[in-house]
Amino acid sequence: MSNSRIIGIGTANPALRLTQEQSFHVAGYQSHRIRKMFLNSDIDYRHFHLEGDVNRDESSDQLNQRYLRGAMKTGCRAIVNCLGAAGRTVRDVDLLAVCTCTGYVCPDLGSRLIAHMGFRNDVQRTSIVGLGCAGAVPTLQRAVDFVRANPSRAALMLAVEICSACYYVDNSIETVVGNAICADGAAAFLLDAGDTAVVRYPEVVDFQTFLDPEQIEEVGLRHQDGKLRIVLGASIHRLAGPMIEKALRRLFQRHGLSRSGIRFWVIHPGGRKVINDVQAYLGLTDQQTQFSRTVLRNYGNMSSPTVMFVLDEVVRNGDPHPGDWGVMVALGPGMAAEVALLRW
Repeated sequence: MSNSRIIGIGTANPALRLTQEQSFHVAGYQSHRIRKMFLNSDIDYRHFHLEGDVNRDESSDQLNQRYLRGAMKTGCRAIVNCLGAAGRTVRDVDLLAVCTCTGYVCPDLGSRLIAHMGFRNDVQRTSIVGLGCAGAVPTLQRAVDFVRANPSRAALMLAVEICSACYYVDNSIETVVGNAICADGAAAFLLDAGDTAVVRYPEVVDFQTFLDPEQIEEVGLRHQDGKLRIVLGASIHRLAGPMIEKALRRLFQRHGLSRSGIRFWVIHPGGRKVINDVQAYLGLTDQQTQFSRTVLRNYGNMSSPTVMFVLDEVVRNGDPHPGDWGVMVALGPGMAAEVALLRW
């Protein structure tokens, strides 16, 4: 079987960066209790694609148009940064796989990016919609499948979310938590079946899903009053660890691995409680979750691209060595744990 290696990573965020104090006021809340939820989130900054004066009464059409403009702008920048890191251009891309959940357009976002950025007209497309925070890992798997089947070709995957276009205000805990932690961003990976001696980026070895349909209503987005409203069950952080452990057990059995053999834990930072509970359940150290906490602190939860930002942190600051193992872990609607096994 051909190798499938990441050869470039690019991230991007809207230019507007707000502190939690600023985002609390922009959201229009008045409650001291809600302010404490914003400030006690372990988040320092978040980026948002907002246009002009904030309109808290945007219609569903206005929100979706803002999503489209923000996703195109931020997604383009992530792609440019990724291809630049790999020394490639859009003309070198044979598959574009895009995941998103915070807006819907048809023609899809990938087709619009292809037209806007000048990809070849024979580039293949895949769009994955509705997998929420877990979307990057299944999208990565589609890119890996393509590269393994076509070892002379390159696949580009993009995760892009404008969570601020899912803006809905009420005083329910799940809405407040969503407005306190969610943010906007995009990340891209370029993959090919290239030289395994290039160790800055990892090879993608295998994947594992654990899906628990009994928890299908725990997390996601639903339409309410014509807008997308975030759904965050109160038990998500308690469910995360056991679900991830079940996925890891199956993955590790296939490869003769154990937790002690994993150097890098690339865990989606769904929020402070999620990281804390996953760390405790899996017996991880603060050092093993430091990259997830760094991304949460500097960017918040951007949904699907967030775990890709964590891998970028590992590549930049983790000093990976040949032979190091890693796992890339995301949790999202379904309810599902999605895991990718990585090796440098």
